[in-house]
Parts: sequence; C-alpha cells; structure tokens
Amino acid sequence: MADTHQGGAESDFDLTQFYQVFFEEAAENLDQMEQMLLNLDLSQANDEELNGIFRCAHSIKGGSATFGFTDVAELTHKMESLLDRLRRHEITPIPEMVDALLESADAARSLLARHQSGGEGETLPTQDLVQRIVELAAGHNPNASAASPAVVVAVPAPLPAAVPAAAAMPAPSTPGQERVLHLDIGPVENVESVDAIKELFRDIPGLGSIEDLPCAQAQHRLFAVKTQASNEDLLDLMIFHVSKEQVHITEQAPGGDVSASVVAMASTSLGGAVDSATDPDSSLSELGFEHVQPYGIFEGAPGAPPTSEGEANKSTAVSKAATTRPNIAQMESTSIRVEVKKVDQLINLAGELVIIQAMLAQNSQTLDPTANQQLLAGLADLDRNTRDLQEAVMSIRMIPMSTVFSRFPRMLRDLANKMGKKINLVTQGEATELDKGLVEKITDPLTHLVRNSLDHGIEMPEDRIKAGKPEQGTLTLAASHQGGSIVIEVRDDGRGMNREKLLRKARERGMDVSDSMPDNEVWMLIFAPGFSTAEQVTDVSGRGVGMDVVRKNIASLNGSVEIDSVEGIGMRVSVRLPLTLAIMDGMSVGVGQEVYILPLSSVVESFQVNPDDISTVTQGSQLVKVRDEYMPVISLEKVFRVPRSEGEKSSDIMVVIESDGSRVALLVDELLGQHQVVVKNLESNYRKVQNVSGATILGDGTVALILDTSSLVRRVR
Repeated sequence: MADTHQGGAESDFDLTQFYQVFFEEAAENLDQMEQMLLNLDLSQANDEELNGIFRCAHSIKGGSATFGFTDVAELTHKMESLLDRLRRHEITPIPEMVDALLESADAARSLLARHQSGGEGETLPTQDLVQRIVELAAGHNPNASAASPAVVVAVPAPLPAAVPAAAAMPAPSTPGQERVLHLDIGPVENVESVDAIKELFRDIPGLGSIEDLPCAQAQHRLFAVKTQASNEDLLDLMIFHVSKEQVHITEQAPGGDVSASVVAMASTSLGGAVDSATDPDSSLSELGFEHVQPYGIFEGAPGAPPTSEGEANKSTAVSKAATTRPNIAQMESTSIRVEVKKVDQLINLAGELVIIQAMLAQNSQTLDPTANQQLLAGLADLDRNTRDLQEAVMSIRMIPMSTVFSRFPRMLRDLANKMGKKINLVTQGEATELDKGLVEKITDPLTHLVRNSLDHGIEMPEDRIKAGKPEQGTLTLAASHQGGSIVIEVRDDGRGMNREKLLRKARERGMDVSDSMPDNEVWMLIFAPGFSTAEQVTDVSGRGVGMDVVRKNIASLNGSVEIDSVEGIGMRVSVRLPLTLAIMDGMSVGVGQEVYILPLSSVVESFQVNPDDISTVTQGSQLVKVRDEYMPVISLEKVFRVPRSEGEKSSDIMVVIESDGSRVALLVDELLGQHQVVVKNLESNYRKVQNVSGATILGDGTVALILDTSSLVRRVR
C-alpha cells in the first residue's frame, strides 16, 4: 500500500527522516570551514577563500533553519553576517575574527550534537559569543583594550619533517615569564629517537631552548629547558614522539633548587600534566634569560604580555581557550561517503561474478551428483551467496524517492504565495527506491512538471470556487514499480487541457494537425519545441521552453512520458523509466537459434497454444483468446526477422507480458528457464535498437538481447 503524505501551506511534512543527512553534511561543512579558517592568510585573504567559508556557514544556517534548530541558525547567521562584510571588503580581517569564528564552529558542532542526541546534555550558552561576533562585524574589536592572546594554535607555517604539523608556540602558565625545567623522558627503547624533541625547540620560534644533561638512568634522557610554555602545552607538542606516560617534568626554582616535582600522567585533568608554576610575583630576571617574543600563527599577531593583573587573567583564560580545544560533544556519523565510480566498479565486479557463477552452474549440470556431491553443494552455496552479494551491492546505489519529493514542499509554498494560489501537496510511494544516477537526472524534469501544474493547471481560489471545487488545489506526486518499470506521476485537480485551444495554437505555429487526432496525440503537442498555451509570459513559465527539454531528458534515460487530461477535472503526466539495475531476474526464451531475455517482473504466465486458437483480424493483426479475454499477439520471429532452417517447427508457446496496464502474448519456440542476468548497456557499446533495452552474457558465453516489454506493448497499440 502506497505511503500517502500530506503537505502544503499548512504542512506537517515530516522532516525528521532527513535529520541524519543534515547532521553529516553539517559536520563536513564545519570541518571544511575550520580548515579554511586555519589556512587563511589575513594579510592576503582573497575573495575565493572568504566566499568558501561564507558558503559553509550559509549551508549550515539554511539547514538549521529548515529543521527548526534556531540556536544553530542564529549563531551561523551572525557568522554569515561577519563573513559577508569581510568578503565585501567592508571591514579588515584581524586575528580576533578568526578566533571568534573558530569558537563559533566549535559551539555549532556542540549544539548540533545535542540536537542529534535528542536534546540530551547541558545547553551551551552562546550569547557572549554572538555579541563578540556582532561587535566584530560592526568593525569594533571587543578585546582591543586588552592584550590579545599570545598564541593561536592552528596549522603553522611549514616546518621540517621532524616537527609535528599541529605545533605552534604554546602559552605559558604565567604569561611573559620564562621558567627553568628539568625534562626527564623515559623509559624508551631507543633514546636516540628523543632527539626529535630537541628539533621542536630549534624550529618553533619562541618555544625556548633545550640542553642535554647527564643522566645515569638507563633508557632515559634528561634535558634542561628554558621556556614560557605551560607543562600541558609542552606535552601536547611531545606526544607526537613519545607517550605522556614517558614524560616527567620538574620545575627548577629561581635559586637553582628543585621546588616541585611533577609527573605527567595521562589520567590527570590537564590531559597528562599538572602545572606547578612558581609564584607569579617572583622575579626570574636574575636568571639572565633573554626574552623571546611569543609566536603567533598569523603574521603580525600581537604578543605583548598583559600590563595588569586583570589583563593577565583575561589573557591566560583566552590563551588556554585558544590552545586547548574544548571538550565538546561530537556528532556521530552512521554512514560514509564513497565516490560513485567506486560503487559502479563494485557493481560491475558483482555482475561479472554472477556471469561466472552462471557458467559454473551450467557446466555442472552434466556432472554425476553422487560422485561430485561436495562440489555441487559448494556451487549451490556460491549461487546463494552470489545472489545475496548482488542484492547488497545494488542496494548501495538505491535511494528513496523521498529524496526527490522533499525538494517540492518549500518550492510549491513559495510559488503558491507568489501567485496567490492555495495548494496541498500529496506524496505517494516515497519509499520507492531508484538508482542514484536516475534520481539525479529525473529531478529537473520533475521540477518543471510540478511548476507547470501549479502555473497552468491549478486555478486561482476564486475560479475554483466558481467551478464548484475547493479553493485549495491538490497536486500529487506518486512513484511506483510497475511491470519492471518505474512510474512517476504528477497529478493535479486543476483545469486540465482544452483540446480546441491546443489544436488552434498548433495551427498558428504551422504544425500539421487535424480534428480527427486522438486525445493522447493532441496532449503530446505541448512537448513540441516552443509550444506554449500561456496567455502571458511570467518568470514561472510561458516562454514555450522546458516541456520539450523534459521529453528529451526522459528519452535520454530510455524512458517515455504520457499525458491524460480531462478538461475541468485535472491532468496527469506519467513518466515511465526502464529498470536500470545492473542485475535483474529474467526469463530466457528461444526463437529459432536466438535467445531473448524477458524481465521476470513483466511476465504474467505462459502456455502452449494451437495455431487454430489464433485469429487474424484487420491489417494482419492477430488475437488469441485467454480465459474469455482477447489479447494481441506478437510474433518475436517476425519482429526480429529470425531466420529458420527448412523443416524447423513453428512457434507454439505464448508468454503473456504486462506493461503500462496492458497485456500482450508473445509467440516463442521454447522456454529456456529463469535466472539472473547482468544488464549491459547496448547504446554505449553499439547503438539504440528498437524493442531492445540491453544485452547480457549467458552462462555458455553467448550474448542474448533483453527485450523492452514497454516498447513491445506500445507497438501493438
């Protein structure tokens, strides 16, 4: 039973089914934004970089607003405003802006993680962050009166290979002061590998200095370090070479005595280190250390120490926030993104495996079951596992029609408001799955059909009331599998089409038409290039372009489009697409020496017939009576001009197939069996062949044509 879903201006359209896709895309956008911010050169920021960051924020804002996550939408809206002014060159980029945007990205990630978990966890306050962004967007620097943080941890300028890429000069525990540390590293099996830590001090400006000290303990190295960095920040740099459990830090008092001993353990609250800095008021000037200007990731970033206790506290807090990534909740990912070409390659390999399995199965039919019992059992297992594998592989590319249908509620709402119409959207068969490539190619034609129905089909509310209809029109999108094909319908209860009007327009354009044309041919006139029945051109439709493109796009997918219309009642456009799966179940039939494949989903029944049961009517057409129902007969021998040798028997088996709601009987010589076949595209290797949708390779290595049952049924019509 088809799913039916209501929507429209007063829609309760269920968006929760798309949450996971949004969370994954938002996480990707946040990661991309963060990387672009870290790589941003403030002195030479170009428009392309700023536009890229802006697009990430814009995408997150739009999705958050759609799904009702107002806290994320508000935050990203402020980010968007700041980025918009930056890309318009209305304000000058400064490091504080990058800091605020990075913090905002972390905050947005935490807020989204809370939404993803169903609202569990504490709410993250963002008022102060939003206020900072607003002030920065206005051209004010909220931290201008205080010293900026000495450090922004990000990806620094390129360093030698021995230096970890995530390193930058850490903030000291007491800003502006240097400390003397004894650094004991061990036990390590190869103490020479610890030399990489010395390279950190040589290659990172402002980190400090390091010297070797004698060490009597085996598998240990001892160093004297002069630095402004805190213990936890030193650990963050060294964990690229040794584990935190191998690092032991003791701080040397100004007089030269050891005043404290700190063992860096991974279980501590500071991530493996406890900062045992000496009294901030004690002077280290007697040590005679040369002051080293702190190093920032952005050239020209201020690094002067704070000039007051209040500023010192503020700078320390900001520095710690900048150098230590907040322990925020992380959004869970339940899927991975894979390139389509990799999936296609996997499908092709599965198809080849099916062919090989079919060949083995056919060749094993002559084996003695008693003597080859184990081999035949293994082949049976291979058959079962191959089928399961191909079904699993094929499902990877399949996505539900709800992905397409979800685009239309918002579009219809905006168009209806713009045109002053009232519309109710009904969707059916949202769970019907289509190949991803097919969905992408059918989206644009469907969009045009929907817009056309709203513009030309649905009447204005007052006109509908006069016609005895409810003022709110109904537009239905439906998807279903029928006879091995996929049918997508766009239906409306509008005014329908006027036959006389269409014929008059066609004559005005010089088209060859007559009053005796059947209705279905008259309706198809709207697909002629440049044909339009609109009285005036609007920005929605009326220029006569679009419907012909719709038909061409559908034809390029080996599909067809049909129209049914009743004036004053409504109109239905049916788009029928062939099954595009690479592997399908089929029935093989023989005609002469040729083998043809029928999609099993189109086959209704088969039976043996006497030639006397076939009646010939006008123009040589044939009919056969099946249970009080006359069916058209199609002889595959005549359709494909199959040669016969002298004395060869004529066809006496009929296979009833169904397509487009109609049934026909195919006249064949024999039924060969049912099996899985791998569909090969005939057009890409040869050309389009009438009544044929593809080809396959049989178990004996020969090629068989896959028949287009829809085309055969239309042939009889």
